[in-house]
Amino acid sequence: MTSVSLAPLGIIAGTGFYDLEALDDAHTETVETAYGTTSVTRGSWHGQPVAFVARHGLGHKVPPHRVNYRAIIRALADLGVRDVIAVNVTGGIDSDVEAGELVCLDDFLDFTHGREGTFHDGDGPEGVVHTDMTTAYDPLLRGEILDAASSIGQPIIDGGVYVCFDGPRFETPAEIRLAALAGGTVAGMTGVPEVTLAVEAGLRYAAISLVVNPAAGVGSAEPISMDDLDAVLTSGAPKVIAVIDELVHTRSVFTADEGHGPA
Repeated sequence: MTSVSLAPLGIIAGTGFYDLEALDDAHTETVETAYGTTSVTRGSWHGQPVAFVARHGLGHKVPPHRVNYRAIIRALADLGVRDVIAVNVTGGIDSDVEAGELVCLDDFLDFTHGREGTFHDGDGPEGVVHTDMTTAYDPLLRGEILDAASSIGQPIIDGGVYVCFDGPRFETPAEIRLAALAGGTVAGMTGVPEVTLAVEAGLRYAAISLVVNPAAGVGSAEPISMDDLDAVLTSGAPKVIAVIDELVHTRSVFTADEGHGPA
């Protein structure tokens, strides 16, 4: 077998996913980039190198509108990451999507404002750059997620539109109705500009959405309860980890058989 240096798999997660207990030899380091610093936990999973970032930092101290998305993506790219699996905890806009379900996203709507959303500010040597977002969620990496879920019998919805709001407040019923009219499936606060920056950086990016509640005005008129969200998150997080575990395990078997990892 040819000896090769495997590119780390990048994993970015937020609420409820503050560490990856599956990582062996885990250690956290501060990575400096041109856009600031970010903490990255590095280790191995089924023998595969992994670089994990908790968006909100240790102790969930950084609100979604203040996350340094550029530093996170730049740090992962600088560490040699080529593929990124993101995890988003969301509210269901589509009334057919129930709390506890997983969605493998395939498009997004950006309802944020004022975020630093590009590496291309027009002052670099490349000048003005317009990046195509037709397949922002990489089809091949999405296929790996769907195959992994199928292999372990974990239901997951194939395709969904992530609608990103600024937060940290929850959305109003009127905002959710607008998002629904635009074709939104789930609502969150962190998926953009993370996905667009990953594409700009040349990374393959895919995301698993864990739905933890109906969004405001969907179904019951009851206020969103953090206790209810936490309960669904507690029961749903292991589903997400199981899918990623199978994906990483499949990659490790592929590597052992072929002598190289996925591109």
